[in-house]
Amino acid sequence: MIKLIIFDLDGTLLNTIDDLGNSCNHILEKYNYPVHPLDSYRYFVGNGISKLIERALPETERNPEFVEKLRKEFIKYYSEHSEDRTTPYPGVVKMLKDLEAMDIKLAVASNKFISGTRALVQKYFGDIRFVSVLGQREGVAVKPDPRIVYDTMEGSGIQNKNEILYVGDTGIDMKTARNSGIEGIGVLWGFRPEKELKDAGAVYIVKEAEEIIEIVQSKS
Repeated sequence: MIKLIIFDLDGTLLNTIDDLGNSCNHILEKYNYPVHPLDSYRYFVGNGISKLIERALPETERNPEFVEKLRKEFIKYYSEHSEDRTTPYPGVVKMLKDLEAMDIKLAVASNKFISGTRALVQKYFGDIRFVSVLGQREGVAVKPDPRIVYDTMEGSGIQNKNEILYVGDTGIDMKTARNSGIEGIGVLWGFRPEKELKDAGAVYIVKEAEEIIEIVQSKS
């Protein structure tokens, strides 16, 4: 029986790609670097802001000090524009409310910086009771390292891995689930293709949010 479901944020609960891409392009333009089509950012995101900046920069400009400088500028700009075009995916809000009505604990575990993660969850899912909302934290390894999942488990009081599911849209998410020893659900409405999810170890693949309810019910 499932008692806890941990969700990725970007590409899983929220379609954030336009705001992420526009924010990164703004920083690139500021320094006179080439910008990228917004759809390209589907493959730049997922490993945290530093890796996003690194991937967006020309290869010759990817020194750690400069990436860190741009990361700080990105966070400032993105924090002011993270709600310009971001929106929940179809069916996600209902799915969360249905799971809540089934007395299943809900959590968010993202590689987005923690203040941005919590701000967006509050903005778009403020009436959902999440037992834990974690993002990237200073000194803590990002996904696919399982630390964020273990910290979420501790915060939720659920320790039996057979009672937990992890839901995400990238291979990074599926590797996180696998590294944590829990089953991963890959969603097809997000940023990455089905093959990546399967190759990374997805136990389930869903095309619509309501299918997550069906998986939970099948395990009751």
